[in-house]
Amino acid sequence: MGVAGYIAPRHLKAIKNSGNNLIAAIDPFDSVGLMDSYFPDCAYFNEFELFDRHLSRLKSANKGIGFLSVCTPDYLHDAHVRYGLKLGANVITEKPMVLNPKNLDELAIAEKESGCRVFTILQLRYHDIILALKKSIDEGPADKIYDLDLTYITSRGSWFYTSWKGNPQKSGGIATNIGIHFYDMFQWIFGDVKQNIVHVKTHDRVAGYLEFDRARVRYFLSINSDTLPKDLQESGQRIYRSINVGGEEIDFTDGFADLHTESYKRIMNGEGFGIEDARPSIQIVNDIRNAIPIGLKGDYHPFARLELVKHPFGW
Repeated sequence: MGVAGYIAPRHLKAIKNSGNNLIAAIDPFDSVGLMDSYFPDCAYFNEFELFDRHLSRLKSANKGIGFLSVCTPDYLHDAHVRYGLKLGANVITEKPMVLNPKNLDELAIAEKESGCRVFTILQLRYHDIILALKKSIDEGPADKIYDLDLTYITSRGSWFYTSWKGNPQKSGGIATNIGIHFYDMFQWIFGDVKQNIVHVKTHDRVAGYLEFDRARVRYFLSINSDTLPKDLQESGQRIYRSINVGGEEIDFTDGFADLHTESYKRIMNGEGFGIEDARPSIQIVNDIRNAIPIGLKGDYHPFARLELVKHPFGW
């Protein structure tokens, strides 16, 4: 579901490379020619009712699907996961699994009643550099508290604000839309959240402080290219990822190409990440979304001082 979206090609590749077949796909937008490279015989629908009828007929003929992959806008994940469970299929959904933590409890009930499983893509947990970082933390002094700075700037154009991604009610805001996998990584490595403070939160950035059992994290996330370091702006670079751990830079720019495929293979082997794995990061971004920024007080990320700009559409 959502085969014409930005993230869908990674799922198409993962389905193919994990030895599976795509039976049917749906998207209201019909720019889906990429399917020819992976599954040219896949049935395609641009109306949900026809998609549902097709899958229902397959189920009645004992040819039902084993998995439903959900790549739709974030605010639809909850409904589409439930749809997959009602079909009697396991579900693989892009993150966030849902926008609100309370929906996880309801999904857990639906999952149990269906006898199927709900999985989510937490691909950074399979990244070699992140695995090495976790190993070094786990094997290090148990009482050591680490200081980290996360800076992630991924430039977006004006289209972003017209799309569902620019609507916090549909995307969850910047922290959810581009940051949730980082928050998942931090809690996976450093333990439970003890403090969650937001310093700056606007249409194009969010900066704050997270304290975990074993780490103090200052973060800055932005989709505004003007927040890039000047040398990168001059070179034309549009993305900047940086994680600094105790003064040491962790470079994980590469190594993302096949992480969705690895995720699918693990899921097929019964090793995927489920509802409870998704819960901590969903709680973190929910708290950020509902927090009132305190401004430049306390221990804030240096980039939080950057000049704020008005919404491009004047909102």
